[in-house]
Amino acid sequence: MTNDRISLKAMRFHTLVGLLPHEEHVPQPLELDLTVWLSLRRVGESDSPAALLDYRDLYKMVSETVGTSPHRLLEALCERIAAKALAMEHVRRVRVAARKPHVPIDGPLDYVEVVVERGEDHVDG
Repeated sequence: MTNDRISLKAMRFHTLVGLLPHEEHVPQPLELDLTVWLSLRRVGESDSPAALLDYRDLYKMVSETVGTSPHRLLEALCERIAAKALAMEHVRRVRVAARKPHVPIDGPLDYVEVVVERGEDHVDG
């Protein structure tokens, strides 16, 4: 297993997400982090983009997944992103974190965060 990784932090979107009636019609802010584990040795040693996983491709995949339809659950959205990332060439493991700042909780709260980790050497709970 490699500890090499690429992370995209604090990607921001407005999307339909949630279970409440107004959440089905009013887009809300959502912040996402994506980390993929893969070997970067060949790219690092050669300084050539030939074997590079392009950051733009990762961002585009997340953006398209967030924008494709309404999402009832953050957990389901994270799972879809994780599955698509693992399907990319050379990706061995993935971590997706989604933060929703506007949640219907009666009390002070910055955001709710859901984290999904999938792939090599990870045991699902």
